[in-house]
Amino acid sequence: MIPLSRADNSLLGRWWWTVDRWTLACVAALVFFGYVMMMAASPAVAAAIRVSRDTFLFKQVVFLCAAMAVLFVTSLLSPRGVRRVALVGCAIALVLTALTLVTGTEIKGARRWLSLPGMSMQPSEFLKPFFAVVAAWLIAQGRRENNWILRLSWPAMAVGMAGLIALLLTLQKDMGMLAVLMGVLMVQFFVAGVHLMFVGAAAAGFAGAAWLAYLSLDHVRRRMDKFLDPSSGDTFQVDLAARAFGAGGLLGRGPGEGRVKDHIPDAHADFVFAVAGEEFGMLVCLVIVALFAFIALRGLLRMLPERDLYVVLAATGLAAGFGMQAFINLASTLHLIPTKGMTLPFVSYGGSSALAVGLGIGLLLALTRRRLHGDDS
Repeated sequence: MIPLSRADNSLLGRWWWTVDRWTLACVAALVFFGYVMMMAASPAVAAAIRVSRDTFLFKQVVFLCAAMAVLFVTSLLSPRGVRRVALVGCAIALVLTALTLVTGTEIKGARRWLSLPGMSMQPSEFLKPFFAVVAAWLIAQGRRENNWILRLSWPAMAVGMAGLIALLLTLQKDMGMLAVLMGVLMVQFFVAGVHLMFVGAAAAGFAGAAWLAYLSLDHVRRRMDKFLDPSSGDTFQVDLAARAFGAGGLLGRGPGEGRVKDHIPDAHADFVFAVAGEEFGMLVCLVIVALFAFIALRGLLRMLPERDLYVVLAATGLAAGFGMQAFINLASTLHLIPTKGMTLPFVSYGGSSALAVGLGIGLLLALTRRRLHGDDS
């Protein structure tokens, strides 16, 4: 424990005694699992592409250290500071996401990345935390208005921004990210007190859009068909993931003893949970799932006494987005939903993902810090 007195009025002292240390502890545990999983999964992947066996591990150490630095700095912000950072960050992320469609690097048939020295950046990853905060502010602004036109105009801007993001993500062929962002917006409208009829209509519209995507987008149809009928396409990684979980059993084969993991192409990234299942077993997998659930639920429970609607909606959106991302990765690895290229927060390999998740949790910690009623400092 950090040796800081409750009377310590320094910046670090005020942060330590007001931040949610339970969430910090769970994040630290996930980061630890992330390092362990990279040591287990990355050597075989590195050998397959003929790079140094420590390449992915070294990069992940750098990524996670940077993510923790971002988390700490953003957790120092006030709710007003969170809003300002999100407004600027969302505008920049939107521009960069649009830029990927023009000058982006194509990987596996999709243009989502911009090439930077030493890494590729996926700008859309940063839309998740920034959009959650901006949408919360717009919805809350509408609730404060007495004029019905202004009362509808502010939330309409949130919906319009969501539509623009949906267009960009559809062009990027990133349906998983789109599902998370639309899910976050629906949760925020529900928490804001929108009539259930409108929530139902939005859910029906989302289902209709998903059906339209299935009919009109080849990559969506292929993935859905493979999920419903595995014999209709390549299910190589999903089948190997199932074998890895089966080989691990309850307690796992032991650290470094996994064999199926060596044949999974994305063992260090989208299918890292299968590596955990083979080497550490179902019990450790349940611990990992519990950590994700705790962080998401803890963020929601910390909002129960909060009276500022903007803070409530922003924290709800950030916690929901974090939980949805984890669920999509875990469920696709277990073949409960169609496979999606979405990382497991703090555990999977990926620079953009690690930084964006660190940013999102940092903003969540900033909003859930204990403060006097009306204190925005």
